[in-house]
Amino acid sequence: MSDPLVDRLRAAGCVFAEDEATLLRAEAPDDAVLESWVRRRVAGEPLEVLVGWAEFAGLRVTVAPGVFVPRARTALLVREAVGHLAGRDGRAPSAGRPGVVVDLCCGTGAVGLAVVTRVPGTVLHAVDLDPAAVACARTNLEPCGATVHEGDLDAPLPAELRGRVDVLVANAPYVPTDAIAGMPPEARDHEARVALDGGADGLDVLRRVVALAPRWLAPGGVVVVEVGRPQIPTLTAAAQDAGLVPRIVQDRDLGATALVAVMGSSPAAAAGMEQPAPTG
Repeated sequence: MSDPLVDRLRAAGCVFAEDEATLLRAEAPDDAVLESWVRRRVAGEPLEVLVGWAEFAGLRVTVAPGVFVPRARTALLVREAVGHLAGRDGRAPSAGRPGVVVDLCCGTGAVGLAVVTRVPGTVLHAVDLDPAAVACARTNLEPCGATVHEGDLDAPLPAELRGRVDVLVANAPYVPTDAIAGMPPEARDHEARVALDGGADGLDVLRRVVALAPRWLAPGGVVVVEVGRPQIPTLTAAAQDAGLVPRIVQDRDLGATALVAVMGSSPAAAAGMEQPAPTG
């Protein structure tokens, strides 16, 4: 016997209709709210906005209307950041001091939250341009002792962080402008355009991130960003132009690609750490 709620969700194009129906029923306080949520979901609102949270990297992250909903694939950024802080790449922060992480284009703060949860004691600064995202990130991050700033990329960061950042992570917008019209309606119509639009080739913001990274990174520090596969050659070249040593990390299960670029302590040291980056 079919489930009418599942049928309504499936007819609206919800790929995981059964899971969504289960979650909506579990979270709705009464039948009237459930019916309201279902109507809004069928109309294209993100499920996470309706229930008020998203699951990300094993955590429940508060989500607010209009704020970019964290995607499962972005857990790759968390893994790379945590791996660096833990020394799995051989370039951990200096012993005796906490790691310092900057999360640019932080949205809900999900990436930073996952990092500090896995590496307690990490000093975290998060930044976003959108006031709604900043308010949401503060809800998620201030209980962890993190500092959330409102502003354009690194502009609001305190000057004393220069040369001290171990990981600069950014899930910046990288969708080409012309491709936004083809995105699912829950993203296209319900998330801030500034969180999606990466310009003509999708790399307007990411170019700025890799260009600014060297003035904040400690020797051996890394910048970690999510990127589309077709954009790898261009962003790799931009990182090299900034004096960074890039490599590409991919996770086929997550459907994720990240550029990880290291700041060498000297030209000779940087040359010694170089790893080739794939171009396909």
